[in-house]
Amino acid sequence: MSLESLNTDLLACRKCPRLVAWREEVARVKRRAYRDWEYWGKPVPGFGDPRARVMAVGLAPGAHGSNRTGRMFTGDASGEFLYAALFRAGFANQPESRHRDDGLTLKNLYITAVCRCAPPGNKPSPQEMVNCQPYLAQEIEIIQPRILVALGRVAFERILRIIYDGQETNNECPSPVTFAHGAAYQLITGHWLLCSYHPSRQNTQTGRLTPKMFDEVWTNTREVFDATPQQISSLL
Repeated sequence: MSLESLNTDLLACRKCPRLVAWREEVARVKRRAYRDWEYWGKPVPGFGDPRARVMAVGLAPGAHGSNRTGRMFTGDASGEFLYAALFRAGFANQPESRHRDDGLTLKNLYITAVCRCAPPGNKPSPQEMVNCQPYLAQEIEIIQPRILVALGRVAFERILRIIYDGQETNNECPSPVTFAHGAAYQLITGHWLLCSYHPSRQNTQTGRLTPKMFDEVWTNTREVFDATPQQISSLL
């Protein structure tokens, strides 16, 4: 399957009635500050370099961010924090992300999420994550990233579920692989999994995730990306 055909299927998805109703209601009612916008109001595809060797995985579109703009991490505070860091690390050509046609491009990076529809309260249900999991699994299969960056614990756990459920001889993740900001693991498939707190407003405004902490994650990602297999073990 190609990314184009995958995204065609994604845009037609209505597997989760609660999420379909919510995303469309938000797009109809709108926020006052965006009353002149035509909201996207559909599942949000992944975004970035289709030949990327790094894939960043978030949680879900924001109701008035990606659900409005139609592009991952675009149009809200989380995206402002993320893309500024990606620009500093050399993965993005500009530090801002306001709308789909603002000229932003990513190099060697593809951004996606566990769920593709905006959930009420930013909390998709376990079943909704299961329903959406095949889209993420297929993106990993199509793009073949070398490095996976989990933006938050939910993304971390879903990536591990995809990776280890696909192994015939070991379908459970080994216990030492636990979520912690800045942690890095090499998985049974050879992928590197790097962990970060999610760049949500709740984390960034409380100081749980600072620009320095976030920059360190992307610096480590860049070092792993540039390193040979023999060099990686000495980096992390």
